[in-house]
Amino acid sequence: MSLKFAHVALVGKYQGPTAKAATEPARGLLTQIGEFLRRQGCAVTLDDNTAKATGITEFDVTDVESIGAHADLCVVVGGDGTMLGVGRQLARSGVPLIGINQGRLGFITDIPLEDYQDVLPDMLAGAYEEDRRTLMEGRVEREGACIFDAFAMNEVVVNRGSTSGMIELRVQVDGRFVANYRADGIIVATPTGSTAYALSAGGPLLHPELRGWALVPISPHTLSNRPIVLADPAQIDIEYISGRDANASFDMQSLMSLHLRDRIVVRHCDYQARFLHPKGWNYFNTLRQKLHWNHEND
Repeated sequence: MSLKFAHVALVGKYQGPTAKAATEPARGLLTQIGEFLRRQGCAVTLDDNTAKATGITEFDVTDVESIGAHADLCVVVGGDGTMLGVGRQLARSGVPLIGINQGRLGFITDIPLEDYQDVLPDMLAGAYEEDRRTLMEGRVEREGACIFDAFAMNEVVVNRGSTSGMIELRVQVDGRFVANYRADGIIVATPTGSTAYALSAGGPLLHPELRGWALVPISPHTLSNRPIVLADPAQIDIEYISGRDANASFDMQSLMSLHLRDRIVVRHCDYQARFLHPKGWNYFNTLRQKLHWNHEND
């Protein structure tokens, strides 16, 4: 069987509440997967942070920038959080990603750990479904200057601090005033992020091929402040106008403390993440499995 992906990068989840205790299982699992990829004929490179955390020495090691420049494929072992982090970093290069699910839900890391040996050979040979996901580019502006910026694949969130009450946020879409929201915060979610925090806050599910975002208030004071699906907005502006403490976060992994009158600007990113799924994959199968929807009777 000929290979479509000859050079494969391997990235693993190694953090956790007891990182030291988790290192040994991670080392064994990633080594096992790397050796399996080698047996398929792939050259395997390990992400340098994964190598440092696990102590694996059996493979060549490089950083994510070099993975983007030289790898044909990246296999990510972990949960959706691991995949989001790698996906943001590799979006510029267009390197496709395959996710082996070591987490819980796994909306985008969708290959069960016990199935990878059955599934990967066909995918390495080119039998897969490709799924492209949009990213957002968010920044925080203070007195007209950008003080922080980051990509987000799931969501940009502005919310109150842990000890404060409600905050007030002024929202504009493409320069048009929408509303002042008194709430615990607000979420701007991509279709990928519609199954994450936005779903927990009562937001809608958005199909990943939809060119749009969801604007979802978090516990709004006015119950008529409902989630809104936005049709491909060019820019969303969120101004922090009242409250004692607020933060802006990007995929829940980059956090910025806000001052009054700070403005959070969210725009489309020029890059997309490329996820590869086993042949026959479709989005509705994933929703049924992960959200435990009813299945058709056989």
